[in-house]
Amino acid sequence: MAAASSNKDIPKMNFEDALAELERIVQQLESGDVALEDSILIYERGEALKSHCEKKLQAAETKVEKIIVGSDGMSATGVEASDIS
Repeated sequence: MAAASSNKDIPKMNFEDALAELERIVQQLESGDVALEDSILIYERGEALKSHCEKKLQAAETKVEKIIVGSDGMSATGVEASDIS
C-alpha cells in the first residue's frame, strides 16, 4: 500500500479526484477485505482526503459568496450574506 502511505500528492488533487478516491477508500474499508495494517494506512489517507475536500468546498463557498454578495452585504436577489449559509 505505498500509495496509501504517502499523502504528498493530495494537495495537488482537484476536488473530484479526491472525492472519488475517498469514495473508493470507504468502499474498501466497508468491504472488510483489507488487512488491519493496510486498513489503518488507508483510513489515514481517507482522513487526509476528507480534510482536503472540506478545504476545497470551503474555498468554493467563499468564492461564490464573494461573487453573489455586493459591497453593501446584499446579493442581487436581496438576500443578506448571512442568509446564504
